[in-house]
Amino acid sequence: MVENECSYNNNIRYMVFAAMFASMMAVGAYIKIPVPVSPVPITLQTLFILLAGAMLGARWGTISVIVYLLLGIAGLPVFSGGSSGLGMFFGPTGGYLLGFVFGAFVIGLLCDRYGKDKVHFNILFMLAGIFIIYSLGIFQLMNIASLSFPEAVVLGLVPYIPGDILKVLASSIIASRYSI
Repeated sequence: MVENECSYNNNIRYMVFAAMFASMMAVGAYIKIPVPVSPVPITLQTLFILLAGAMLGARWGTISVIVYLLLGIAGLPVFSGGSSGLGMFFGPTGGYLLGFVFGAFVIGLLCDRYGKDKVHFNILFMLAGIFIIYSLGIFQLMNIASLSFPEAVVLGLVPYIPGDILKVLASSIIASRYSI
């Protein structure tokens, strides 16, 4: 009985943290810096995606991203700049949104398997997650905007590298020092 109660309490705890990370992703979407040459703005969403995957693990980190996306699909203004709706998945940023799910899952899977207490491992895990996010994002950008691969990389990746390096470093340090 005590074991089931501990498992139940642990699940409740992770549900609360998953909801908290989903809300931080929504807030991070409002912190938006437009990039003049690209339809993809700079936001803080990815910081919270990285943290959710690392701190909550594969299962709950992915659930937190899915909750965030479902809120946006349902019409709540939680996507970049207060946008919402299923149509966002078919626009130029749709691949990034889908990439959030897979990126958080891979980061969580690696952290679950190898631990998250070492900053240098977290950096590698989060770079893998960022790679997945950008791969899906660039693919969608190429298809929607009829761009070549090099053009899509220049518009959908290059302007974001400095900020993402900072996000990866910050989230790697945070995840290694704090446990949920």
